[in-house]
Amino acid sequence: MGNCFGSQVKSLSPTTTRSLSPGPTSKTSISTSTTTGKLSSISSATFGQSIGSSVSLGEASPEGRILEVPNLRIFTFAELKGATRNFKPDTVLGEGGFGRVYKGWVDEKTLNPAKSGMGMVVAVKKLNPESMQGLEEWQSEVNFLGRLSHPNLVKLLGYCWEDKELLLVYEFLIKGSLENHLFRRGAAYEPLSWSLRLKIAIGAARGLAFLHTSDKKVIYRDFKASNILLDSNYNPKLSDFGLAKHGPTGGDSHVTTRVMGTYGYAAPEYVATGHLYVKSDVYGFGVVLLEMLSGQRALDTNRPSGQHNLVDWAKPYLADRRKLARLMDPRLEGQYPSKGAFQAAQLTLKCLGGEPKSRPSMKEVLETLEQIEAMKGRSRESKSKDGSHQHATPNNGQIPSKPRSPLKSRHDGVEYGMRANHHTHRVS
Repeated sequence: MGNCFGSQVKSLSPTTTRSLSPGPTSKTSISTSTTTGKLSSISSATFGQSIGSSVSLGEASPEGRILEVPNLRIFTFAELKGATRNFKPDTVLGEGGFGRVYKGWVDEKTLNPAKSGMGMVVAVKKLNPESMQGLEEWQSEVNFLGRLSHPNLVKLLGYCWEDKELLLVYEFLIKGSLENHLFRRGAAYEPLSWSLRLKIAIGAARGLAFLHTSDKKVIYRDFKASNILLDSNYNPKLSDFGLAKHGPTGGDSHVTTRVMGTYGYAAPEYVATGHLYVKSDVYGFGVVLLEMLSGQRALDTNRPSGQHNLVDWAKPYLADRRKLARLMDPRLEGQYPSKGAFQAAQLTLKCLGGEPKSRPSMKEVLETLEQIEAMKGRSRESKSKDGSHQHATPNNGQIPSKPRSPLKSRHDGVEYGMRANHHTHRVS
């Protein structure tokens, strides 16, 4: 798959769940003008009336802010047709259950449509007009990404709503998703080094810390490797705010909502009860940290019995410094500091705590990761007397290094908030 196409595409996965238990969904009140497609009313007090148009949100993410109203370009359908060459098939970056994502070009300053190959590249998501679930997520994307501004959140540039046409326009992130770099093979996806993995983890933690420390806490609810997109310098940005939800208020510890998310990443208390905590996101972060350490998917039924669920299988290896080498991604070829890896493993265990209150906050997670990055620890790679390198090799019990995931579809889904399918699943 070519670089441009592959950078925007992720595998379809039936693990993505739209609804896992019965319950009402909160709907956003939006009205439109049939002539211009202008969004004339966005959600009643999505972020509360007390938040100003430019608010600093604490030490964890001083550059982040929340806008009182979305600061978005309102595109006409004709403009986006022009930007994507009339949505020609050769501009398709990928396709998911809610529609397609197209590559487009706009003027960098005005965002007006530009000729193919000129100006700034954008990703244009065109939702299937028959998908009501797509409409709800489209509204959520506008409500959250239209107001949240942070270097580690993907930038939503604008939208279009004309008649039944619903489109979103995002910045284009050339390196694609973390999921692709961890699990795909080929020239476009070279193994990520230890330092790059730390950089990505730290940036993603900053993004989550920003959401959690805002005046009105935002629970991301779908933290996973496919939702972490990378720019040309491997700076990570969280995408897909279709499931984002405001955290508890008035001293409550949680909100109760319909269970939606992705198998393998959703926190156990949320799956079991529908009780959603801010620290439910921390559990998902722990799962992704584990994937980054091991190079293995959270769920893969092609692995041996007892190893299908990565979290269940890996916990004993995370807790034992001597066993940790058997868990580490063979693609690292042993080139990582053993002390730093063990500290990352300990942090992963804390994030995966069974009870929300036992997990660290994202600010604490961020601080720990920054401390690990600052360490000057020596690599586990050792040199023999003749100067040759000796790398740690997986022992028996290591999850296969190149599993063929049964969760992949024959078709590719797309990034930028495009979900894989409409199917409803229930967790029992």
